[in-house]
Amino acid sequence: MSDCIFCKIRDKIIKADIVYEDEFVIAFKDINPQAPFHVLFIPKKHISSFNEIEVRDAFILENIFLAIKKTVFKFNIAESGYRIVGNCNKSAGQEVFHLHFHVMAGRKFLWPAG
Repeated sequence: MSDCIFCKIRDKIIKADIVYEDEFVIAFKDINPQAPFHVLFIPKKHISSFNEIEVRDAFILENIFLAIKKTVFKFNIAESGYRIVGNCNKSAGQEVFHLHFHVMAGRKFLWPAG
């Protein structure tokens, strides 16, 4: 998608602080962090939201969660704890319509989430 900011980051058209990348996933620091550690994990394939995931895309989710696991160990936050957030559509807070997960750590989180 030519107007998707995350696709532009994936394609290196827009610069981002990339912390992880493999064949299927790219992860970069959020430009408006809500925690000391706040990284976005996106599939390289453009999928607009959770509602658009198809059976043939299931491996992408597997790869995203494995990438998250590798990254939290790399940054030594696995043991202290972290939160994974995925928003679907505007009322839930999705601002960029490219499937993504927020991984946040480094502070105490409250529940229920707001």
